[in-house]
Amino acid sequence: METTTHRHGPHSAVTPAEARAAFRAGRAEPTAGWADGRTQANLIAVPADWAYDVLLFAQRNPQPCPVLDVTEPGVSTTPLAPGADLRTDLPRYRVWREGRLVAEPKDVTRLWRDDLVAFLIGCSFTFEGALREAGVPLRHVEQRRNVSMYVTDRACRPAGRLHGPLVVSMRPVPADYVHTTRRLTARMPAVHGAPVHAGDPGTLGITDLARPDFGDPVALHPGDVPVFWACGVTPQAALMTSAPPFAITHAPGHMFITDALDAAYRLL
Repeated sequence: METTTHRHGPHSAVTPAEARAAFRAGRAEPTAGWADGRTQANLIAVPADWAYDVLLFAQRNPQPCPVLDVTEPGVSTTPLAPGADLRTDLPRYRVWREGRLVAEPKDVTRLWRDDLVAFLIGCSFTFEGALREAGVPLRHVEQRRNVSMYVTDRACRPAGRLHGPLVVSMRPVPADYVHTTRRLTARMPAVHGAPVHAGDPGTLGITDLARPDFGDPVALHPGDVPVFWACGVTPQAALMTSAPPFAITHAPGHMFITDALDAAYRLL
């Protein structure tokens, strides 16, 4: 096993409020390694007449879409981060029209609508603290890259008008740590839980790890095994295939940092 002490990210000591303030002021970068110990979340906001489809899609596909909170129509706040604003406090957003990506702004205040219902979905960055505590290296943090994400050949269970493929995130894990990684993440089902696969990416229909569909390529070290988790970018893939008239999401890897503690989502 590796015994090297793996450093935290350069922004691990900032508070969630400090992180959100930095993003509100215009800073834009992936949030892996930010605000150590605090839960991060994916965002998808859709018109109210699509909200039931999203909620049903999440209920039928809980591993990629574990729901942490749902707002009332038009509301841009959440009890997961009192005082925060979902329109300004993420580092980067994506704007979708008829299933097409049309913009990636840092602020969506002017685009927010009174009928938008926002879903906050668990993020695998939340279990990285537990992995780090166990000595599991986080290669993407070490390399200062966004986590790698891939569209698989596995279809999610459709719901109403919403359908699409499973998206997974990948982290290289030393072979001796794969069992530990599986055990620790299985204790956190609210943030994707155990891996869906470890080993040959071809099993998921992934042909080239060096060419992720979202995020950055992350280099494997000798002896590393690629480990894959269901990913909260899955709803974005569903938006592309289902083409609702309008939606706002986070940019992959650019998450909403809440005040909630990661430990609150760990099963005893």
